[in-house]
Amino acid sequence: MREGQMKDADTIVLPRIDVPEAAEDPWGEGHGEAPGEPVNGTRRMRLAAWLVPALLMGALGAVRADTPGPRMADLATWAGPTSSWRDTWSMLRSGDGLLHHLLLRAWAEYVGTSELALRGLWVLVMVTAAALVGGLAARMFAPGTGVLAGVIFALLPTSARYAQEAQPYALTLLAAVLATWLLQAAVDRPRLWRFVLYATVAGLLGLCQVTALLLLVGHGWTVLAFRREVALRWLAAAVVGALPGVGLLWHATRQGVRLAQTSSPSLSELAATPGELFGVTALGAVLLVLALFSLPLRYPAAVFTAWAVVPPLTLLLAAQVTPTWRPEFLLFTLPAWVTLGAAALARCGSAGWRVFRRR
Repeated sequence: MREGQMKDADTIVLPRIDVPEAAEDPWGEGHGEAPGEPVNGTRRMRLAAWLVPALLMGALGAVRADTPGPRMADLATWAGPTSSWRDTWSMLRSGDGLLHHLLLRAWAEYVGTSELALRGLWVLVMVTAAALVGGLAARMFAPGTGVLAGVIFALLPTSARYAQEAQPYALTLLAAVLATWLLQAAVDRPRLWRFVLYATVAGLLGLCQVTALLLLVGHGWTVLAFRREVALRWLAAAVVGALPGVGLLWHATRQGVRLAQTSSPSLSELAATPGELFGVTALGAVLLVLALFSLPLRYPAAVFTAWAVVPPLTLLLAAQVTPTWRPEFLLFTLPAWVTLGAAALARCGSAGWRVFRRR
């Protein structure tokens, strides 16, 4: 009787272990698949999460790409590929946008210096970024969320704008998405070479835009909160990756060179920031509100929330000490806001589908 009672007790207790797991992740975010979605359908959706945003971004970025008339802020950058190395180096003394200028010059050597050829580089950069945005969202949430995030990203006016402007922000955004992707790969399956790749891309991020290294602060928050067992390895990789950008910033400070036209933000400038980031203030407000529905902070949402929120707050605090504020400096947070908004929309759709099926 005692053996029978023990077996009955085990049978009763074991199913209860699975209940908290299901309740903890009701949206299926921990598995990267939408609830009830067939395996073949999931694979097709994962592929779509890469291809659909890339194709859409390519089409939108190519519109009027051959028309003349870059902005005044772009003229020095457009002149870089045709100027002497001495003139180019005078533009690079601050180190900010160093990789942007060097890549543009190398591209011009092989492709040409026409406006269409030079703009083609940034269209390609934004196409790659859109594909990575969709792929990362599919990996962290679900394939449908990835498609939605990538499409929203491609449709933003800001994305089309920086696919055609000769500014370092497109390359910075791409490096930020890639760094976040490599971080997830490194903390999920810790290997030395994965952290080396992460440190390398973090270094490239700093060479694109020094202030974009604030992304590493957001990465550090998620690592300390959810992946403490790899915290020391992440810290070593982050420090090594930050060294080139910090070194260039230190050199620029000694030379008395400012990174860009920055300021200490007023309330009106802060209010205008969503419009600068998203292209349309109302659209920015909608995405910001949707991002709130991506909470509570399960791990996937926490990664993107830290990416979206921590760098702006850190930059705002720094701006209280020294003028460092510029809305364009925060464009690398755009993929995070887009993904959080897409996750909220996907949740609403999933909840509505469940209600419909019950009826």
